[in-house]
Amino acid sequence: MIVLTGSIATGKSSTCRLLEKSGFVVIDADKIAKKLIDAKVIKKLFGSKYIKDDKIDRKALGSLIFENPGKREVLNDYIHPLIREEIYKRVSSLEAKNIKYVADIPLYFESGHYDAQIVTLVYCPREQQIKRLMKRDNLSRDDALISLDSQMGIEEKKKKADYVIDNRGDEMHLASEVKKFIKYLKDR
Repeated sequence: MIVLTGSIATGKSSTCRLLEKSGFVVIDADKIAKKLIDAKVIKKLFGSKYIKDDKIDRKALGSLIFENPGKREVLNDYIHPLIREEIYKRVSSLEAKNIKYVADIPLYFESGHYDAQIVTLVYCPREQQIKRLMKRDNLSRDDALISLDSQMGIEEKKKKADYVIDNRGDEMHLASEVKKFIKYLKDR
């Protein structure tokens, strides 16, 4: 399995779009999670105050999850095995057809239990992450830090990765980094 990971606001989505343009199928763990978690599950796990008009109040749930490690663990214990199972099904199918893919698993290091041949990290320095997150989600610095601190630090992830895509530059820089990554995969 070829895994693409990173942290909030490092540029995983931009990297995935570039990989898709290069013919890769992206298996997106976040999209899988959204399909697997519905209002009934959230109501069962956390109560009805996280439901509005029969839909998940994602902002309220996000605040709960980012600010409360115990609640985050409850959700992760429920959802990660289901996500993992679906990712493995898709990987098996793509590998059987010899189709190029990456599994975009943002919480790869935090969730564990995957058998990956290559773990690729989309990287930018923490201060750049903070600025991007504040701008992207219109957050205060304190709120951005709460989100970032809910995950393993980017520098720790960098040490654990097999390959690093450096995304501290502009879009052209990222495109160049993605091309290097594709060449790395071909050369293996």
